Amino acid sequence: MGSSTLAACAPKEGKKGGKKGNKVTLNLSFQEGIAPGNSLAEKLDFMENLGIVGFEPSGKNLAARVDEITQALSGRNIKVSAICAGFKGFILAEDPEVKTLFDTTMREIVAAAGALGSVGVIMVPAFNSQKPCMPHTLETRNYLCEQLHELGEYALSCGTTVILEPLNRKEAFYMRLVADAAAIARDAQSAGVKCMGDFWHMKEETSDYGALMSAGKEYLQHVHMASRGRRIMPGEDGELDVYTDGFRALKEMEYDKYVSFECGTKGDRATTVTNAVNLLREQWEKV
Repeated sequence: MGSSTLAACAPKEGKKGGKKGNKVTLNLSFQEGIAPGNSLAEKLDFMENLGIVGFEPSGKNLAARVDEITQALSGRNIKVSAICAGFKGFILAEDPEVKTLFDTTMREIVAAAGALGSVGVIMVPAFNSQKPCMPHTLETRNYLCEQLHELGEYALSCGTTVILEPLNRKEAFYMRLVADAAAIARDAQSAGVKCMGDFWHMKEETSDYGALMSAGKEYLQHVHMASRGRRIMPGEDGELDVYTDGFRALKEMEYDKYVSFECGTKGDRATTVTNAVNLLREQWEKV
C-alpha cells in the first residue's frame, strides 16, 4: 500500500467487541511472537484453532506490512487488535531531533494502524533508559498533555487511537499506575488518547480491580497479559497466576476490546500457550 493511501487516513468504524446477549466475552489476542509457527500463516492457523480473535503486531516497519497483514487475515476470524509501539525517539525527549524522529515515525505507524482497523498504537512517554528526558514536573505533564492532544486528534482522523501504557518503576518511573495514564488521557482532551493495563506491570498496583476500574470503559482501550512472577505464559508461575480480580473489573465495565498476550515461555510453546488460554478462559468464567 502506497504512502499516499496511508496519508489519507480515512476514518473507519470502531470495533464493537464481543458480547453474547448480556454476557461479556473474553476477546483474546496474541502478539506476533506468541504462537508457534515458522510463518505468519502458520501462527494464524494455530491462533484460529484456539479461538484467538486478535493479532497484535509490532509497529516497526508497519506501513510496509499493511498489505501483507491484510491479506494474511483475509477470511479469518482474527482482527488486528493494538499495535505495539515500534516508533523511534520518544515524546518527552529534550533533544529536538529525537522528538522530531518520534513525531514522524509515530504518525507513520498511526496511519498504518488506521488502515488495518487497529484499536490503537501503544506508547510509553519515556523509559528510564531514554535520556536526556524532560524532568518529572507539572510543566512536563502539561506539555505531554498538549502533545498528546495533537497526536490523539491525528489518530482520530486515521480511525484509531494512541494508547498510553503505564510500566513498573524499573522500566519507567514517569507513569506507573493505570490511574495516572487514565488521568493524562483525560487531560489530553482528545477522544483519540486512551490507556491500557498490563497484568505484569500492575504488580505496582494495590488492586487489579481498582487499577482497571480507575480507567473504566471510557479510557481502557487494551490489556496485556503475562504470568505474575516471571512474565511468561499464564499458568507457568502456578498459584501466582490469578487474574480474577482484574477480570471482575473488565466484566463489570463490559469491556469489549482485547486481552493480549505479551510474554515469553519456559516450556514447549504449543503446550504452554494452549494451557494459558484454557486457564484464562476458566478464570474468566468463574467471575
